[in-house]
This record gives sequence, C-alpha cells and structure tokens, in this order.
Amino acid sequence: MSIVNLSAYQFVTLDAIQAWRPLVAERSIALGLRGTILLAPEGINLFVAGSREAADAFVDYLRHDPLFEGKFASLQFKESESPAQPFRRMLVKLKREIITMKRPAIKPELGRAPAVDAPTLKRWLDRGHDDAGRPVVMLDTRNAFEVDVGTFDNAIDYRIDKFSEFPEVIQAHRDELTDKTVVSFCTGGIRCEKAAIHMKEIGFEHVYQLEGGILKYFEEVGGAHYHGECFVFDYRTALDPQLGPTPTVQCFGCRGVVTLEAQHSPLYEAGRYCPACHPQRGTAAEAA
Repeated sequence: MSIVNLSAYQFVTLDAIQAWRPLVAERSIALGLRGTILLAPEGINLFVAGSREAADAFVDYLRHDPLFEGKFASLQFKESESPAQPFRRMLVKLKREIITMKRPAIKPELGRAPAVDAPTLKRWLDRGHDDAGRPVVMLDTRNAFEVDVGTFDNAIDYRIDKFSEFPEVIQAHRDELTDKTVVSFCTGGIRCEKAAIHMKEIGFEHVYQLEGGILKYFEEVGGAHYHGECFVFDYRTALDPQLGPTPTVQCFGCRGVVTLEAQHSPLYEAGRYCPACHPQRGTAAEAA
C-alpha cells in the first residue's frame, strides 16, 4: 500500500487555535496520520501522510467540519505518493507565524500578491520574457542548503540561512531587480507568497509568486528549466521532478544534505557523519 503525502497552507486569521489544537490532534491520530500541523493567528501550514482513505477523510474534515466555521473550505492540497511513511509521529503545534518572517503586519488574507501558474511560467521561461516583454528573474526564497539540492536555471540565490533574513536582503538588492519581472518561488508556495507580498509593500512593481511552489510546478509541467531535486522537510529528503523520492539523504550529525556521490565517500558514516562534518575531514583533505 502506498502512502499519500499531503501538504497545504492558507493565510487566514484564526482566533481559536488553542481550542482547536487537541481536537485536530485527536482526529489526525485517529485517522492514522503522521506529520506536522502548524496553527498560528495568521493561518495553517501542514505536512501529513497516511493511507488514501485517511488522506481523503482528513481533507474532508478540514474543509467541512463545523469546528472550523468554513475557514478552510477552499484549502488546496498538494499530493505525492511514497512507498513508506515519511514521518515518525503526529504533531500539532501552535506558532506565532506559520512561516517566520518577523513581519507581523503582513496579512496575506487581506490581499495576495499576483501569482503565476506553472504552465504560464514555463511559457515565459521558454520565451525568455513575460507577456509584456520584460525579462523574467527567478528569485529563490528558500534557505541556502535547500537551494543547493536543486533550483530553477539562473535563479537568484541570496544564500540566506533563515527566512527572517529575507526582508533585509531584498532591500539591499532591490535596485538590481528594477524593470524586471520577479517570480518568487519556494517548495510549496508559503514562503514565496509572503516574500512577494513584502516586495509589493516596499515598492516592487512587477512581482509574482509561483502558485503552489516547486512541487506544484513539478506536478503540472515537470522539470523544465529546473535542475536538480527539490528538498522537502520529511524523511524522503528530496523529490525529483516526477515527485518521486531520490537517494539524497540528510546527515544525522550536521543535518546537511548528502548526495548519492557524497554517500560513497569514506568520510560518510550513516547515522553519524557526512564528509562536511566528519572529525577527520581536514586530515583526509591533506592526505589527498
């Protein structure tokens, strides 16, 4: 039996997350799901996995249960399948933000930044410009270690270590993006949506978010104009453009990404070290 992986997020004002938390946890566990659900005053963000029946029941629960007063009626889910359960347990957490930017004034439910869907973006990238003739710049809003696993061709990567660094970095580079169409992107859409809203607020004129992020792009048009894999925050580590798991793993020691090639290094010890954090990495380099 294959496992269905669900991911979804929605920016919407939530006032009852304290009361919802135990009820959502109870229902998720009863369905046999595992993963993480984040609830915050600004919305919901989730990654859960289980059987086909459990996944369908969970989607119906969030969209239609009277508890939520219709707040998640339009919640859109992205799906992929895996041969095994990618999560160890089921967690429901309360957070200040479902994605931390430290800009609480941003309220996406009051107005989203313009979005571009995957087929339209592919057409722009095929042509080298948008429908108005402006050059298209792909802006990766993910952390540096995620970008290293794979990204769009010629994407801008500011080497951020956490998303809260984004506002300062984009301010420092705004002049470089003048008169260009900027498409912000991330894994599933949540970071690039918040990033695009912030960019609109500080004066960027032509900025879009990639609707549904990289995973939706893979689902709809495959890997065109993308090189490498897409890092995901579960035990699959990375997905290919067919949304299948890859041999890439995460190091137990430093949590860095370890490619298949790096796993063949004598400095890779599964469950302990990778070539980047092995205690003898300096000695091995000198010997080489």
